[in-house]
Amino acid sequence: MNQQLTNYLNGVFTPYDGVKSVNELKADLHSDLQERYRELKAAGKDDATALKMTIESIGDIEETILEVANLSRSLERQVLINFSASNLANSDFAGVTAHKGQFKASALRGSDFAGADLTGSSFKSSDVREANFDRTNLTDCSLSTLDLTNASFRNTILVRTNFSKSGLDGVKFIGSRLTDVTLTMTDLRKTVFDGCSFDGVDFKYTDLTGQCFDGQTFIGVKFDKAALNGVSFRNATLRNVSFLSGFTLSKKYYRAIQSINFDGATMDKLTYAALKGMEANLSKVTVI
Repeated sequence: MNQQLTNYLNGVFTPYDGVKSVNELKADLHSDLQERYRELKAAGKDDATALKMTIESIGDIEETILEVANLSRSLERQVLINFSASNLANSDFAGVTAHKGQFKASALRGSDFAGADLTGSSFKSSDVREANFDRTNLTDCSLSTLDLTNASFRNTILVRTNFSKSGLDGVKFIGSRLTDVTLTMTDLRKTVFDGCSFDGVDFKYTDLTGQCFDGQTFIGVKFDKAALNGVSFRNATLRNVSFLSGFTLSKKYYRAIQSINFDGATMDKLTYAALKGMEANLSKVTVI
């Protein structure tokens, strides 16, 4: 084959060396161009004309190569961040970017995700005990049926994050802002919340018995259908916060509301009125 044609192909494909699908495209194109060049020579074309017409016959190949390379690299990244059914205990994921990562049915105990960007990722049915999520971006992440015992969420980015049916004993949320987060069917009695703010958070069917929310901020939060016996909101700020049972308010639910400590809390008039109607002890509350 004409060496100039070989050199032309090598030059076009060099930026994409190592991309499997692009290498396959190059091999196929190399074979086709050989055939085309031979046909033109057999038709009586001189070397220069045959080379020019052969190259022109493939059109804007560089755009095609770029599209193939981008698709291939995208697929390779998707494969790379699928860690389902893997033994990844004590793994180092600190600082990585893994959007829409899959961590299903995996052993992740003690793994370090500190400072990672895991936006849109899914954790399901995995052992995530003692994992480090400090400063991790968990926006739009789903954490379902997990064992998160003693995991750390210090200054973690939690936006539209969903915790569902998971074990959070000993989990520490420290200095984190929870925005539009949902906690569903989760036992939070032994979970630590310290220096956090809650904006649009929904506690669905959660057990908060004895939980301490002292000094923290709650805006647009729903505690509907949650177990609230002995919860403390001392010196907390509550605005547009809802406390409702699943059905008609019963004496049992009234007693739970009455057991909550609101001493020193600050709240808006609507939250105050709703709690007053449920006979909460609001004697030391400031209304704003």
